[in-house]
Amino acid sequence: MAQTENPGREAILARIRTALTKPAARHESTISGDIFFPMSDPLDRFQKECANNNTECLLTASLAASSAAIAEIISALPPGIIFLQDAPILRRLAPTLLNGRSVRWSTEGLPAEESQATITLAETLVAATGSVFVSSACGGRGAAVVAPIHIVLAFTDQLVPDLDAAFAHLHKNGTPQQNSMIVLITGSSRTADIEKILVMGAHGPRRFVVALSPPVE
Repeated sequence: MAQTENPGREAILARIRTALTKPAARHESTISGDIFFPMSDPLDRFQKECANNNTECLLTASLAASSAAIAEIISALPPGIIFLQDAPILRRLAPTLLNGRSVRWSTEGLPAEESQATITLAETLVAATGSVFVSSACGGRGAAVVAPIHIVLAFTDQLVPDLDAAFAHLHKNGTPQQNSMIVLITGSSRTADIEKILVMGAHGPRRFVVALSPPVE
């Protein structure tokens, strides 16, 4: 079958071929100065940004206090499965956190749609934006989107000032090499695409909770 002639197509392709023979001009950025406000206290900044993002930041005095705060949230939920990242620290805390609730560990499969909450660990926290990095170690992509509540257990020594420091921290710990996915979460799921009406939980959890305590000695 003969190819249909298309002079317009050939003219476009000719211009593309000609353009590809010349290196593209380098455009220097005209943006100068800091993007985010200066920061004197990363912890205070993280708390304020969390409030702006509709993230519930529970700053506690100890791991035991964080555990008690999470247990209180779980106890108020309707019946259903609680999905947990299978990590030694969460295995140790599970009896306190769950109080007999049905549980699925990340090593047992993906979170079920009837899960009432997921509990995972943070990889690092970003003070400038109130964001939290989690990885596929938490149970895959579903751990951050399936349940109506996502609870993250984190420690103050995971807090860094900005995204540059966060990526440096992740690479130092080998997180990109050890995981197929890294997710940056900034607040609970929400959208206002339709008529500028804010809808919570549109694409994931309605509540995003960070239980933050000093590091375990």
